[in-house]
Amino acid sequence: AALALDNGLARTPPMGWLHWERFLCATDCATDPRRCVSEQLFVEMADVMAAEGWRDAGYEFVCIDDCWMAPTRDEQGRLRADPKRFPSGIRKLADYVHSRGLKLGIYSDVGNKTCAGFPGSYNHYDLDAQTFASWGVDLLKFDGCNSDTLELLAEGYRRMSLALNNTGRSIVYSCEWPFYLRPVQQPNYTEIKQYCNHWRNFFDVYDSWSSIKSILDWTALHQDSIVKIAGPGGWNDPDMATQRGIFVFLSQLVIGNFGLSWDQAVTQMAMWAVMAAPLFMSNDLRHISPEAKWLLQNKEVIAINQDPLGKQGYQIIKDKNFELWERPLSGRAYAVAVLNQQEIGGPQNFTFPLTFLGNGLACNPACTVQEVLPASRDWGVYSWVSSLSVEVNPTGTVLLKV
Repeated sequence: AALALDNGLARTPPMGWLHWERFLCATDCATDPRRCVSEQLFVEMADVMAAEGWRDAGYEFVCIDDCWMAPTRDEQGRLRADPKRFPSGIRKLADYVHSRGLKLGIYSDVGNKTCAGFPGSYNHYDLDAQTFASWGVDLLKFDGCNSDTLELLAEGYRRMSLALNNTGRSIVYSCEWPFYLRPVQQPNYTEIKQYCNHWRNFFDVYDSWSSIKSILDWTALHQDSIVKIAGPGGWNDPDMATQRGIFVFLSQLVIGNFGLSWDQAVTQMAMWAVMAAPLFMSNDLRHISPEAKWLLQNKEVIAINQDPLGKQGYQIIKDKNFELWERPLSGRAYAVAVLNQQEIGGPQNFTFPLTFLGNGLACNPACTVQEVLPASRDWGVYSWVSSLSVEVNPTGTVLLKV
């Protein structure tokens, strides 16, 4: 299948930072300028990403979500940034982000208004794509609010994909298409992958364990239809619309915020890596704990997420409160996650035979086992007939590489 009409982008899941979950639609810069959706916020975040290891860890996109626009288009019908909050304009902001070795993402909507009520792209797809390209934008997140029918929704997503390609600029295309279809009909993921580089499947991620848990439950329930379509050029985004959490743009990571315990933050990082999800943080990188920074910049976990084989992981066992997930990796390796969804009591052990992994082939005739999270350590060599016993904290995950 063609990948986003063969734009050659997103060969691995995109990584970056997105403003939405942490900063929402804050537009009152006079009261709280450091939390306002403004030029200043994105300049400061780009500076931190370049200076404090985020760019070098792979987080390359600085993404603007909803609420950046002026309330109306200009005299030529073009979108424009709010002149008070973005006095230099998006082109200058993109130039600044690029000067820091990063890329700029922006937001629009397939309908006549965005989810927050700003001008949408309906009937302006070609013009808006040309505008974004002229500004030097590198990623478009295209939401699905305020589209009158499913036919118009689908037509809009297709047309914007074509319009972006026609600009001649490389622009990653992030879609909300299947999320808005699902209440009415089963999405055609083969078609969606033809037009989009990644796509949102589920509700917004919130800064809470219940939100993370519901995303994992939904993904396991629907894995037969979504896992097989993911791969280089097109990725499932556990959440990617209007509200996110800790870590992923599209699939936002809420690590470094307020709602997750340490074990729950480890679970999100580990499971987003196993699911080959885009990693878009939504947090305040200017004020983040050393522990959250260590987790989000963990090179071993990011290497699993970015594995060039490009296969999405899946659940292979659910046993009471325990879940066993695996993800095939390059070099005949596997990422293995043991998740304990119990929310009471203390650590518990889960034991499973290594023959469960890779259809019995992951450890045949022998394999090495390395713990990646919550700590990095070597577990040694195991034979094909061995069993593995893993101790996991409540709502925690142990991530292994076999």
